Amino acid sequence: MNIVILGGAGLMGSGTVRDLVSELSSGVESLVVADVSPQRMDELLTELNDDRISSVILDVTNKEATMELLRNADICINAVPTFAGYQMDIFHYCLEAKTPYVDYGGMGVYTVKQKKEHAEWEKAGVTAVLGLGADPGMSNMTCKAVAERLDTIDKINLYWAAEIEGPENPVLVPPYSESTVLGEYANNSQQFLDGALREVGPQTGNEIIDLPEPWGRTEFIYSQHSEPLTVPFAHGFADKGIKEFTWKLSLPAREHEAWVGIVKAGFGDFDDPINIKGVDIKPVEYLQAVIRRNIERNKDKIPEQEGYEIHFAIGEGIKDGKKTRVKCVVSSKPDPLYDAYNDAATSMNVSIGAQLLLRNALKPGVWGPEEYYDVEEYFKEVKRRRFHVEIETNIIEEL
Repeated sequence: MNIVILGGAGLMGSGTVRDLVSELSSGVESLVVADVSPQRMDELLTELNDDRISSVILDVTNKEATMELLRNADICINAVPTFAGYQMDIFHYCLEAKTPYVDYGGMGVYTVKQKKEHAEWEKAGVTAVLGLGADPGMSNMTCKAVAERLDTIDKINLYWAAEIEGPENPVLVPPYSESTVLGEYANNSQQFLDGALREVGPQTGNEIIDLPEPWGRTEFIYSQHSEPLTVPFAHGFADKGIKEFTWKLSLPAREHEAWVGIVKAGFGDFDDPINIKGVDIKPVEYLQAVIRRNIERNKDKIPEQEGYEIHFAIGEGIKDGKKTRVKCVVSSKPDPLYDAYNDAATSMNVSIGAQLLLRNALKPGVWGPEEYYDVEEYFKEVKRRRFHVEIETNIIEEL
């Protein structure tokens, strides 16, 4: 496997690089990390000290240089942040270069645009799998695990929650890209309700679910994500009559309060420039600069904390003539394996998806994970990375 990862020295990309060259992976012969930051690349390569890794300083707006890298690759992992605005350009570069493509997700907006080009990619004989992080990605596969256990589907509701144990952190450390969090908290989202996509407001759909410790009683809200835009329309879902599919989020309580306040302060219009002393700057760029400076200046104040994540899908429908509920849960608890990773679930899952794609016969076209991968094979790799997977089926009514 000869892999190119664009934006590979960034927050998510560097975690994927770590997984690709770890003992958890196999078959990776060469890995080109392309990024605009030579400093980040140097730090990553020095840390990993692996002869298979090389680096290239690259601005993806330079099409010729990007295409040269892609033509020599077996696959391209697009780790450039979605809201940087280059998602479709990189996607099209890969089609032109006939290089298989995977990404972490397009916040729904880009994912839908990419999916519309399925026929073109299929005709060209090129493969793309979209949204291969944790959510989307692993979340799609939890839904597929649920759907496969039902003959007909009434609904599937998808959830993700994080929790932190330890001293309160006096420094706001984003769980992932600031632009992504702002999108989740400030933008309207589309949820699949009553058999159709319907727009709902940000921070709505409040639902409380009792979860095991350390989460406990947990409140979820609707959030902008790609899964409702793709999963209910996929084979194995639409043909089983699904009428409802939603995605909901829960961040740790104090972090949730912080992001609600940031949106209230006006940072929700994160892509609309403001003028400060004659200089136009996007609010999200200002916010990123302040947050990162604050983290650097106060890194000695950041306490040791333990992070927990839970991803789960709950589906209801008919199985063997009986009203049935199926729940698929993937969870993680503090583990030394995750210490080096930024958002371990997201970083690792892109690595898993890229490797599985190249290990098997390619299927040309543009796909979601739920359309492309085998559940058992996928979760085997997830379990190897010490995530706990549990699937529970219960009859709730005899018909």
